[in-house]
Amino acid sequence: MSTIHASMAGQGLVRPIEGRVLGGVCAGLGRRFGLSPWTTRLLFVLVLMVLPGSQVLVYPILWILMPSEQPQWVAPQPGGGA
Repeated sequence: MSTIHASMAGQGLVRPIEGRVLGGVCAGLGRRFGLSPWTTRLLFVLVLMVLPGSQVLVYPILWILMPSEQPQWVAPQPGGGA
């Protein structure tokens, strides 16, 4: 499973930490293909209307296979305080 996650992450298919509504699949696909998350969600729903049922299977599979984005930790500044 880690090789699948690594392969998807290498292609830029990750579920972002911010901008998730359910699992982050549409936000990750939108980011990968240069679309806004809401545009991707709208396309997802429109395709669901044309081909009913397929997305109900595809979304959970992508949710499992797409790795979550790793948080970017920022090192604290020396002497930084309030």
